[in-house]
Amino acid sequence: MTHPADNDPTDEHLVQEDEDEHLVREAERIAVAIGRMFPGLCEVVLHDLRRPDSAIRAIENNLSGRQVGDSATELGLRRIADPDYPSVIQNYSNRFPDGRPAKSTSIGIKNAEGRYVAALCLNLDVSTLSPLALTLANLVATDVEHRGESLETLRDRTGRELRSVIDSFAAKRSSTPRSLNRDQKRELVRHLHRKGFFETRSSAQLIADRLGVSRATVYNYTK
Repeated sequence: MTHPADNDPTDEHLVQEDEDEHLVREAERIAVAIGRMFPGLCEVVLHDLRRPDSAIRAIENNLSGRQVGDSATELGLRRIADPDYPSVIQNYSNRFPDGRPAKSTSIGIKNAEGRYVAALCLNLDVSTLSPLALTLANLVATDVEHRGESLETLRDRTGRELRSVIDSFAAKRSSTPRSLNRDQKRELVRHLHRKGFFETRSSAQLIADRLGVSRATVYNYTK
């Protein structure tokens, strides 16, 4: 004979809570393992979506300055509100608070009832890879054979060209643009000024953003 207490919804709720906690604990182990595989390069954050006001359960390679116990992001809140929200959002552009570019992936974790209980987020610091990529590009580059072709044009410099020159300058000094010291930034700005990059109206602001300084500072560096 089945007793009413055997089907107590409270017991079922407690069982579900235990299962959810098991999922989150397993995800935490994964977060720690991934983070320790990419030290200083990839921030790994586990969000406990059952507690949106204090969602961050674990954080490895803290590159964003957040702390355990911080609240859920907008992405986490969307998953809490909508179980049909995509479970994986991969390789999207992001940015750390100090302006460094990041490449991010967010993985939602659902329980047996189809509700999101956690999210595992990976934030790759791509600024650290730029010097290496440029160094490798320089290693495999070949010289142009001069056969009477024009080696220079008088067209406006594009933003892509400007960013390339800045990144190359920093890479040759084993640095990123924002990590250059003041003297190096001044040297770079004067080089850009001599090469005519300031002829484009938006160049000064682009240079300022790339170096992490103000536009006024950029103009002061040209003097």
